[in-house]
Amino acid sequence: MKLKVMKHAKLFFIISSIVILIGLGFIFIKGLNYGIDFRGGTIVNIELGRQFTTDEIRQITDNYDKSADITYSGDNKTQVVISTKEDLSDQQRKQMFEDFQEKYNLDASALISIDKVSATIGSEMAVQSMWAIIAVIIGILIYVSIRFEFLFGFTAIVCLFHDVMIVISVYAIAQIQVNTPFIAAVLTILGFSINDTIVVFDRIRENRKKYGKHDYTTLVDDSVSQTIRRSINTTATVLIAITTLYILGVAEIRDFALPLIIGFLGGTYSSICIASPLWAILQERSDKKRKLKTARR
Repeated sequence: MKLKVMKHAKLFFIISSIVILIGLGFIFIKGLNYGIDFRGGTIVNIELGRQFTTDEIRQITDNYDKSADITYSGDNKTQVVISTKEDLSDQQRKQMFEDFQEKYNLDASALISIDKVSATIGSEMAVQSMWAIIAVIIGILIYVSIRFEFLFGFTAIVCLFHDVMIVISVYAIAQIQVNTPFIAAVLTILGFSINDTIVVFDRIRENRKKYGKHDYTTLVDDSVSQTIRRSINTTATVLIAITTLYILGVAEIRDFALPLIIGFLGGTYSSICIASPLWAILQERSDKKRKLKTARR
């Protein structure tokens, strides 16, 4: 089956633009839902000595922060980890533990840790995460430009930006919490997406000798058609594993798996529907400019 990617290129660009613009609108109006890693707050870890439900824990934590995150910890899931964006005072933290002592008949050793994450540390982490993403993108641009040519590299970077913005847009629209695993997932998405894009670009480079330099529509359509099965099979295999982790994993695993699911779907979409058509459009414009310069001479 031959895909008509170039024929529907404008539609693909419009769909992506709409999603990203809606996401930017939510970011402007509501902002991103930053987790404790970036905003600061308090993390309390208590050994309850038995398994529990989040509802019974919230009977206590709602007195301090109704939006606190409750997660399990320990080999037998008998430890509760309470993460709140509130900067609890020493008296509040003491009172919270006393509430747990009274309800679960705990002694002082049950309190494993109380950690305070300052907003300053969270801000520094956000800046460092941004620099990490920028460094990865620059490295990818250099690599693709050397292996192929600059226009391929530029197109790949645009698609990577597209993939990151799609994930951020979904998180902004759904107000899903952005935390440290999210940044790790974004870096993983960049690696997966560029690998998928390079496969298509490599086929375009091979077919370019066959189709000639200026028949870009046929070149892109055939190259994408020849690699789409590989792209879909690879993504489907990875998504099965990640979705299983998301369904069966603990909260920390879900925080990492969710952006991967969104990013891998967006990355596959951009590799097939955005990268190659965009490269062809930019290449055609570059050829026209080159012809005009030659004609003027």
